[in-house]
Amino acid sequence: MSLVDKAIESSLETQTESSIFSDASSSHVSESDVETLDQILGKLPIRLDTKKTKVLDIDLQTKDNKVARDPRLLRLTGSHPFNCEAPLTDLFNDGFITSSDLHFVRNHGPVPHVEDEGVLGWNFSVSGDVSSPFEMNIGAMIKEFPQYTNPITICCAGNRRKEQNQVKKGKGFNWGAAGVSTSLWTGCFLWDVIQRANPSKKARYLWMEGGDDPAKGAYGTCIPLHMVRDPERNIMLAYKQNGIYLEPDHGKPLRCVIPGVIGGRSVKWLKRLIVSEIPSDNWYHFYDNRVLPTMVTPEMAATQDHWWKDERYAIYDLNLQSITVFPENEERMIINDSTQNDLYKVKGFAYNGGGKRVGRVEVSLDSGKNWKLCNLNYPEDKFRDAGYIELFGGTINVCERMSCLCWCFWDIEIPKSEFKDSTGLVVRAMDISMTVQPRTMYWNVTSMLNNWWYRVAIQPGSSPDEIKFEHPTIANKPGGWMDRVKKDGGDILSNTWGERVIGGEEEERKEYVDEELQMILNPEKVNTIITKEELSQHENDEDPWFVVKGHVFTGTPFLEEHPGGAQSITMVAGDDATDDFMAIHSDNSKRMLQKFHIGKLEVSDDKKFVENTNKVIEKTATLLNPKIWKKIKLVEKEIISHDSRIFHFALEHEEQTTGLPVGKHFFIRSKDSNGTLVMRAYTPKSNHKLKGKLEVLVKIYFPKDGIPGGKMTTILESMSIGSEIEIKGPTGEFEYISNGNYTFNNKPGHVDSFFMIAGGSGITPCYQVIKEIVDQEEDNTKMKMFYGNRKEEDILCRKDLEDFIATKNSNLIVDHCLSDFHNVPKNWDGLTGRLNKLLWNQYIEEQKSYGEFLVLVCGPPGMVEGVKKLVAETGFDASRVVYF
Repeated sequence: MSLVDKAIESSLETQTESSIFSDASSSHVSESDVETLDQILGKLPIRLDTKKTKVLDIDLQTKDNKVARDPRLLRLTGSHPFNCEAPLTDLFNDGFITSSDLHFVRNHGPVPHVEDEGVLGWNFSVSGDVSSPFEMNIGAMIKEFPQYTNPITICCAGNRRKEQNQVKKGKGFNWGAAGVSTSLWTGCFLWDVIQRANPSKKARYLWMEGGDDPAKGAYGTCIPLHMVRDPERNIMLAYKQNGIYLEPDHGKPLRCVIPGVIGGRSVKWLKRLIVSEIPSDNWYHFYDNRVLPTMVTPEMAATQDHWWKDERYAIYDLNLQSITVFPENEERMIINDSTQNDLYKVKGFAYNGGGKRVGRVEVSLDSGKNWKLCNLNYPEDKFRDAGYIELFGGTINVCERMSCLCWCFWDIEIPKSEFKDSTGLVVRAMDISMTVQPRTMYWNVTSMLNNWWYRVAIQPGSSPDEIKFEHPTIANKPGGWMDRVKKDGGDILSNTWGERVIGGEEEERKEYVDEELQMILNPEKVNTIITKEELSQHENDEDPWFVVKGHVFTGTPFLEEHPGGAQSITMVAGDDATDDFMAIHSDNSKRMLQKFHIGKLEVSDDKKFVENTNKVIEKTATLLNPKIWKKIKLVEKEIISHDSRIFHFALEHEEQTTGLPVGKHFFIRSKDSNGTLVMRAYTPKSNHKLKGKLEVLVKIYFPKDGIPGGKMTTILESMSIGSEIEIKGPTGEFEYISNGNYTFNNKPGHVDSFFMIAGGSGITPCYQVIKEIVDQEEDNTKMKMFYGNRKEEDILCRKDLEDFIATKNSNLIVDHCLSDFHNVPKNWDGLTGRLNKLLWNQYIEEQKSYGEFLVLVCGPPGMVEGVKKLVAETGFDASRVVYF
């Protein structure tokens, strides 16, 4: 036990219930603290944390399966890691102090778990360019340093990022306008702690590192040391938020709270403080929270490292911002003779960085020609006026500084008649240094610090007397005026924000260019008209035509070599395949379609090409139909490993089977959080004989380091029980029948054995074939499988495979192989490394001894490409390899 621990233990034995350690309890907020807040705020609406949140179903499938969260929060990066903001109106209505369950969250990985009883024992260290490095725990920090409670606003540097991404997609995910919150933080001043370590006079930066473990190692960053010294900055080490221990998402048990600076510098789960002469070398400090010059493209940022290493582009202080909350998005207003003189209160909030006060907020209804001055309310000043008061175990000392470290609120009453002829309401703020928000957006590759005027568009409603309001974007779904204007051909960054001018000269409008359509069209064929009758003559498997975005394409040249197999083309023969094609193909694949463009489909009143999801479908004995999308309902999520799930779906009725032939697969599709349709092919784990259910084994590709996760797996992971997804099929070139008989590319064949190569969740097609052979007692087809995974815990369906071997030991042999040399168990008796030429040749010679055989391959792209290379290098007959 350290001397500090002994001192705390001794102190705890002698202190009374009224001591500071009693005040540190996380269990409740005392009545006296509530009375103090009422005294300061004048009974303004404030809701202290009541811990009514719970662990949500969506989080049970992740490493955050112990973290309680509010279901109202808008998730911006799927289910994990957790990044969210509150609905804008909920945030505003929560009041000056944001309850912790609605406070925005930015996590890079799993949340560290610390029980309440472990908070005071949490250790952190101070080291680096100091003469007296030390380590202490939170209990000692509370005892040995003065404790303070202060209102502080924290804001993500990416707040309003979705607006920038609408103009041009950058590197970051889509924040709305609610990535900002204010809490009462309790702890000590950071400089008090650093000063004890005696920093060198040459020291210029303070590094901070958390106890989390995201993909690139513990999250770390730094701030200039002069900020830490500055009492006006009020930088804290906080262990409580709104009177109780920090919530896990907000840094429990300890975080830095750095007012006026972007949220990315307020490191959570704090473990290390390092004084240094140079900026932090942490990966997250270099490659996050920077505003690069606007001419730096995403491609340049990805290949030219020097942009990220230039400290001039690092962000510290927040910039000036103002947001309109009311009128809400999609709010409607009736303006007629009886209401036109009524006053409507426009309301919102504003904030600034570096401790500078917001000096004024103005709104305009004529695109900035004339401005109206708003009323401003600074609740932070009530704490300043209160003087020294004890709250939550710390002293309020706002009176000691002039800096403004919290958001403020603004409002103005406007006659409804003034909205009638307006195309939009814009707001701007100016601080006491006379810095004003810019009218024009400064686009940058990280899409950070977006603070151009916040504009709420005004559109005609459903009647002559009605108008409706549109905010710029909606945080986690399509919508907003920017989305509409972009599709309408307007220039979002023009003087009219791309809106059509009322009572003035019309701006030249760009014709809306469908960039995806331009990729696939042959300019020489755009005026060639294809009739419905001509198209109907190609609703066959031999010479299939299909429609994408109103144009006709021939699939015939693809039938022999299409990566997805001929059946994925023939199943849409004669149909509109727009959604299917756009959902699954890359831009390069779309450009390749250009040479197969035949012409434009004639326009008529024929309803043949209405999206088939709107049709009433008769329930059938089997589910799948190659021409019709059907809906199935998620009824259970089963966790198999840290990144693998079995999704259990209910079919249309209890007696229904999928109708999926062994070895084939189906497509599932759904829309992501941006409203984009995503489609992928899967082979189920469940057998085609199973009634009423479908089991799909999926490896989840989570987002990492700003790189989005797998599109479909992210959708699946975020699905709630009871939600639906669409399915269509079957498709695929291979089908196993029985007794070694199969069809491949519509040609029958027979084998005496199969050599199967699988990786990760790619086991499912092989699994289907194995189960079919094992279940048929008369089937003596031999099977050898090479099954590769990174670690032993990644092996899927292991128990099932062992049961299959036990059932028919002579017919199935599985060679497990681990590729992660650093994590091979001591008692591992399988293979290590990857499939190489020596192993390949051994397997092929073994198969030859059995007679006729096929090679079945399914796994990640790297494995598949490796097999193709081995096939080419060894001269093996490529027609005898099936790639699922």
